[in-house]
Amino acid sequence: MVPSGQLSPARNDLPWSEIALLELGDLAPEPGWRRPVLLDADLLVLVTGGHGTAELDFRPLPCRPGTLLRAHPGQVLRCTAPLDATVVRWHADALRGLDVDPDAVPAHHQLAGEDEDAVINEVSQLAVDTRRHRDDPAARGLLRHQLAVLLLRLALLPRGGARGGQGAPGDADAPQRAELATFHRLCREVERGYQHTRRVEDYAARLGCSVRTLTRACLAVTGRSAKQVVDERVALQASRLLAATDEPVARIGRRLGFPEPTNFGRFFTREVGMSPGAFRAARDQPPARIVRPRRPTDAPVREGRA
Repeated sequence: MVPSGQLSPARNDLPWSEIALLELGDLAPEPGWRRPVLLDADLLVLVTGGHGTAELDFRPLPCRPGTLLRAHPGQVLRCTAPLDATVVRWHADALRGLDVDPDAVPAHHQLAGEDEDAVINEVSQLAVDTRRHRDDPAARGLLRHQLAVLLLRLALLPRGGARGGQGAPGDADAPQRAELATFHRLCREVERGYQHTRRVEDYAARLGCSVRTLTRACLAVTGRSAKQVVDERVALQASRLLAATDEPVARIGRRLGFPEPTNFGRFFTREVGMSPGAFRAARDQPPARIVRPRRPTDAPVREGRA
């Protein structure tokens, strides 16, 4: 377990700071996490006290001392129980030019043993140096490399479950690798274009392949069709905005390519199982009662071994 009070986060209220260490409560838009918060930066959350659940994009993730969460800009975060945690926040420029992939860090992992000690030490040192050098431009390189080392260490954490492709490579593996690569290319293209089009034909044209190729890849990786993958990404964004903002429903629909509110309402109800208005009303319920989308709306959360 992480000893209470071992980490002393450097409270950094500078909105444009590349790297900052915060307390979990600093993220809450309102006391008690009455609604989720829409994140505007990359985060690592290291739980240091308490037991409960954090909801990341409406997925409940159990938390206790030593739990690590990795969150991305644009996701929504909500805590369903009082938790103490140190939050490492950074903006994209903080890692520019460094050989590190922050997406290799698991979204949810329970630290233990030597891994837990090492991560606590890394975060503690980053907290100390952030506090001591927050106003010193000369320390920017130090903080950037400390963050990179932390992320590299986390990317090497042991993962639970069987790994695919462990046998000798052969022709049988090629279709699986090709379908996975095609799926990831589609996901990247959907991220760029979901606000403008939900037509699989448009994404196939951009990627230079057929609709059938995209559908086969999505079915192989997720069990869902390419059209479902695209629609679920749009529904996820709609859910985020409805839960975390006060933006009018009609405006959210227009932002996501629905000029007519009725069309947006039908789409959202089909994907999530309730109307946009009902979904928004549910956000004001106690966190344990928040309504979650009926179907998964994005790729499964990568979990580490407990």
